[in-house]
Amino acid sequence: MARAVGIKEVARQAGVSVGTVSNVINRPESVSEETRARVLATIERLGYVRSESARQLRAGRSRIISLLVLDMANPFFVDVASGAERAAREAGLGVMVCNSAQSPEEEAEYLALFSEQRVRGVLVTPADISGRNLESFRRHGIPFVFVDRVVPSAEGCSVSVDDVTGGTLAARHLLDQGHRSIAYVSGPMQLAQCHDRRTGAVRALREAGLDDDALRHVEVERLDVAAGRDAGARLLGMSPRPTAVFCANDLLALGVLQALYGAGVSVPGDVALVGYDDIEFAAAAAVPLTSVRQPAFRMGRTAAELLIEETGEAAGAHRHQRIVLQPELVVRGSSLARLRRGH
Repeated sequence: MARAVGIKEVARQAGVSVGTVSNVINRPESVSEETRARVLATIERLGYVRSESARQLRAGRSRIISLLVLDMANPFFVDVASGAERAAREAGLGVMVCNSAQSPEEEAEYLALFSEQRVRGVLVTPADISGRNLESFRRHGIPFVFVDRVVPSAEGCSVSVDDVTGGTLAARHLLDQGHRSIAYVSGPMQLAQCHDRRTGAVRALREAGLDDDALRHVEVERLDVAAGRDAGARLLGMSPRPTAVFCANDLLALGVLQALYGAGVSVPGDVALVGYDDIEFAAAAAVPLTSVRQPAFRMGRTAAELLIEETGEAAGAHRHQRIVLQPELVVRGSSLARLRRGH
């Protein structure tokens, strides 16, 4: 392996002091043009890269914020990360993106890593519903902001979407299409998103004069396409079969769509289908998917802006905020067919 070039080597070969090299890197205006050109040429020739860890020790703060999400395979979190990265870049910071894979154990390992690296702050969608991981992390004094999850404002900042309203929008749309036998497909119900979206759906049923048990519930272990296919198989085995399905995210809905299509069940002719998140693949599906749109990019950007404010020069004036964004129903072909006679 090539030997890393240090700042002392740059100074020796450029014929200047270590302090002058440091000034060229950090305060170039304080160095004469001739000296600056000579030092920069030496840096280029030697391939010198300054040590970020050393700079961090001197400055007392990191230029890296961490984003810990539930599932980077979900395009929703890719959009969240894009929004966070944009805000960080504008502030001269970088983003380290990590994936807990919905595992509290992996979440704890990443939080320990963030503490060791002394990152500037953390954006996190918690996998550990008990809150123990973050309670332990809080002792290190590193600020964090909840993303896609509400936190009491006294404990920190959060940016989320009103998932109860989102669930209401989805179920109300299906009810307006004439459906009275609706299934809800969700991931683990200890996840607040899954719980709140069901709460919203139940609210819509109550508004329509239906009992809570009119919403049949299929719970799966994960929020991905494979779990959606499993849920679809369970739906196909129900008697009577629901005429409409609302899924807690689009990946589940796409899996359900695959299972129904494979069994020769028409969507939306036999079963109407609604997802959640409005990822890019929703509109591109074989049957374009009706979905509840979350402003994912805006969510990530807003969360990063709050964290940057809390860790920046004006941190003393920062006040914790709990920002709740509003969802929007995007209607496409998967839910628009009227019920067939006899259903």
